[in-house]
Amino acid sequence: MDFIDFLIGLTMVNAIPHFVLGIWKGRMFSLFGFGNQQNIAYGILNFIISISLFHYKYGIDSVFENGMFVGGMLVVIAYFVIGQFLYKIWHQNHYKKVNQNKRKTVG
Repeated sequence: MDFIDFLIGLTMVNAIPHFVLGIWKGRMFSLFGFGNQQNIAYGILNFIISISLFHYKYGIDSVFENGMFVGGMLVVIAYFVIGQFLYKIWHQNHYKKVNQNKRKTVG
């Protein structure tokens, strides 16, 4: 392992919390500032850096030969694709329960 391998892993793993917290409207400081859109952009930037470094060092053909990178990439892509959808479902369900509990205590 050398320094580029370290940066590949670091940026891939760092993409996940920034993107997820950006979607879930969590507040976390990033390179672009403190906010949801900034975290989403920083997560995407980390993902692009990771793929670019991997391509630079190993070539794009060897992506599927590295199981750890493919696994990390699939987790990041899954959050990119379904993260907002899951947030909407869980967020709506949470507030349905909160509103039902408020009605029970008021009425």
